[in-house]
Amino acid sequence: MVQIGNIQLPDFPLLLAPMEDVSDPPFRVVCKANGADLVFTEFISSEGLIRDAIRCRRKLDIFDEERPTGIQLFGGDEARLALAAKIVDVTQPELLDINFGCPVKGIVAQGAGSGVLRDINLMVRLTEACVKSTSLPVTVKTRLGWDDDSKNIEEVAERLQDVGIKALTIHGRTRCQLYKGEADWSLIAKVKNNPRIHIPIFGNGDINSAQKALEYKNRYGVDGIMVGRAAIGYPWIFREIRHYLQTGEQLPAPTVGERVAVCKEQLRKSLQWKGPVAGVYSMRKQYFQYLKGLPGIKDFRTQLVTSTEPEVIYAVLDEILVRYNGFEMERTPIELVNYHENCPL
Repeated sequence: MVQIGNIQLPDFPLLLAPMEDVSDPPFRVVCKANGADLVFTEFISSEGLIRDAIRCRRKLDIFDEERPTGIQLFGGDEARLALAAKIVDVTQPELLDINFGCPVKGIVAQGAGSGVLRDINLMVRLTEACVKSTSLPVTVKTRLGWDDDSKNIEEVAERLQDVGIKALTIHGRTRCQLYKGEADWSLIAKVKNNPRIHIPIFGNGDINSAQKALEYKNRYGVDGIMVGRAAIGYPWIFREIRHYLQTGEQLPAPTVGERVAVCKEQLRKSLQWKGPVAGVYSMRKQYFQYLKGLPGIKDFRTQLVTSTEPEVIYAVLDEILVRYNGFEMERTPIELVNYHENCPL
């Protein structure tokens, strides 16, 4: 078992990464149902939360069936981050996570996200302020450093542990790398093998198959892994990893029926949570991955991303079931999509 404060997770837990405009409650629910052990919200601005910004407040919503859930905050001011932590405490998630890893330009310019990597003393003060302001276990997600000349994650891990964090997730890139190149897990392994470190260390970056998950588990010795981009439109990645870790066997690709059923469930939850307009719109970026590999699917997908009526979308999904009845899905490599495509990096 892996322990984060009073939260007990299974051996080698699989975590869903916090992703802006992706990791909303409907998506978290379908990932949890398909094997994610711990899920995180989209990252929430401490400034917006304090100002009672509607969009930020909505991000605090948690469905019972997705728990355990961590709410993730970002911010660069100690007092405001601490106050936001108090607000989060009242909503009763299982834990509070601090984002020191987001590379988006607008967030970095605020001195938040991975922008804090340029000032380790500030990172420590921000973390300590959160720990002192909440009864929740506090965790951190960060990167190796700002650039190749400042990969200071070993120092960061020790100092953040010293001020009270209960777990640390490390993305194996610097901020300046963004999502380019291959994630370097060797420094993550150094943190894990540091005799001073006694909190769980989770690795993040480039996990896109069950085979790679097992390879990285064995090679780097981390306590668990966080999956982000590979889960977009493919929540089955979690069950596939768990099954492979336990048996060494690859599960068959999800059937057309499974794909449509989970797509419908996420749509239903999106409509329930966001309403008929925003709920329809938020699902449009999901259909490509859900239906990838079906021959001649383009016309159906066009209907899905242009229709505005939920009843029409459900009808199109039902039509897909009929059209591809008996079709055997082939396994194709999971592409790590750039979910930040609309955000300047």
